[in-house]
Order: sequence, then structure tokens, then C-alpha cells
Amino acid sequence: MSIIGYIRVSSTKQTIEHQKFEIKQFAKSNQITINKWVMETISSRKPLQKRKLGELLETLEPNDILIACEISRLGRSLLEVMRILEICLNKNCRVWTIKENYRLGNDIQSKVMAFAFGLSAEIERNLISQRTKSSLENIRANGRKLGRPYSAQSKKLKLSKNADKIKQMLNIGMSRYHIAKIMHVQPITVNRFISRMSW
Repeated sequence: MSIIGYIRVSSTKQTIEHQKFEIKQFAKSNQITINKWVMETISSRKPLQKRKLGELLETLEPNDILIACEISRLGRSLLEVMRILEICLNKNCRVWTIKENYRLGNDIQSKVMAFAFGLSAEIERNLISQRTKSSLENIRANGRKLGRPYSAQSKKLKLSKNADKIKQMLNIGMSRYHIAKIMHVQPITVNRFISRMSW
């Protein structure tokens, strides 16, 4: 029997350390030892066969235990979560999650619980998506533009406070490249700023 700690982050901006710490603490409090770690940085939208999790599922043996911080680390969609759990349960393996405190094995209660979780997760994601789309449609309907404001007076634009100075430099024939050097910004930033001005 092997006890495997599975860790997945979806981008390089995230770190595996937090998940690894939680799994180690969980193992310690339950007096078990993690025999193997599988860690990857990849989106759960990627096909299972392109993920290390896919390779792991093929090598699972009866009575193995797969531990993850939360079930969303395994997959995002109902179908994928159910497919992963089905593989594990058919191999007589167990799936444990720390956040939800799931102990899923090859029994009817576990299968019902897995289905209920997958369904609720799918519904929640759909609701979030619908709310986001609805909000964006309302913003557009009210005539507001999405994203950063492009007004020359916007505080978010680096060069706004130097608009008059930039205009003077352009009037004396200074190149945009030299203006960028003086302002300590990239030439493309100057180009974008000038294109938004109504001089």
C-alpha cells in the first residue's frame, strides 16, 4: 500500500509549499507516512493524459491512498472529477481530501458523495460564470468601457501629470524615443499616451 500526496498549482505565480505543508500536517496528525509525492504546475483544463496525475492513476495499486488538499486539485469539471474518482474506486484505491474531509473509497456512500460534490461544484462554477457575464453586459449596456481608463487626466496613466511637458518636447521636434528616456518609460508607453491625447 502506498500513500501518495498530490499537489497541483495552475501557474508559476503559485507555490506548492502551502499544499505540501498542509498534507504533511495532516499525515502527522493521522500518524501516516507519505510514501510518494506527485507535484505539478499545470492547469486542470489540460487533458488528464498530459498531466502527471494521469500517469499516477495508471500506476495506482489496490489499497493505495491518494491525498490532496482539496478535490478541486484533481479536476475542475464534474465529468473529470467523476472520471478520476471512478478510476481510483475501480482500482480499490481511496481518495482523501483535507479541506472537505472526504474519505472516498469503493463503497456506495463514497460514490454518492463524490457525485454530489461534483454536481454542486459544477453548478457553482456555472453560477459564477453567469454572474460575471451578467455584470459585464450591464456595464456595456450603461455605456461604460471595460478596462483601464484612457483619459489623459487619469491617475493610472504614468505620463498624465507631464502632459504639458511632453507636448512642449514634441513641439520642439524631440523624438518619442528621447521623450521616453527622459520620462523613464518605454517608447511604446509614450506612443500610446500621445495617441490618446487630443492635442
